[in-house]
Amino acid sequence: MSEVFFNGPAGRLEARLHRSENPRAPLALVLHPEPTLGGTLNNRVTYAIFQAFVNMGFTVLRFNFRGVGKSQGQIDGTGVGELADAIAALDYLQNLDIESNVCWIAGYSFGAWIAAQLLMRRPEIKGFVFVSPPTNLYAFDFLTPCPSSGLIIQGLQDTVVETATVEMLAEQLSNHRFVHVEYRELPKADHLYTNQLKELHDTITLMVPDIKSRKPKKTFKKIKRQPIPNDDY
Repeated sequence: MSEVFFNGPAGRLEARLHRSENPRAPLALVLHPEPTLGGTLNNRVTYAIFQAFVNMGFTVLRFNFRGVGKSQGQIDGTGVGELADAIAALDYLQNLDIESNVCWIAGYSFGAWIAAQLLMRRPEIKGFVFVSPPTNLYAFDFLTPCPSSGLIIQGLQDTVVETATVEMLAEQLSNHRFVHVEYRELPKADHLYTNQLKELHDTITLMVPDIKSRKPKKTFKKIKRQPIPNDDY
């Protein structure tokens, strides 16, 4: 993993890049939580998502939004500036000297909301991972129809994001044609995934390869709640 910088719309952006030895490895961009609440690329949940994609053989980039860490500019916090930064980050990742034609987007909390907006703007994104998407704080109704298959993860002990609203989003997306949207609940996980980072990591590494391997869905599918067994580690 290396520290890298690339140009964003508000100045230079700080990032961490893991580059796979396979030039055709799939790509993944990981977005951190709310900058105004202290979210950075070093957030533990963001790192767990990043490491899950590394372990699956992806070339992976996580970065600081404008005004965070060594990234230049001022924190926006409205989502407009952060989306522009995410677009620049995806461009940087795709312009590396590689041969990949598969790209995934992932985000945690506020980062999941930005990831969802980027998903709708970039048709080359083949899949997504939303961890604790803040469905009770931000609108996600623009995900109609959902353009790609993906995974939604929610902790049942979360007191920030309402589980019922996340489940509703997953239900709606799973009913879209041609895509597979899986929903997983971690019974002991709070919003920070305290003592549950391994479960989060393992859920991603279990589900993403399965979702990638599926053919486009042709019929509607009703979502099934499938909690992950929650052993203590």
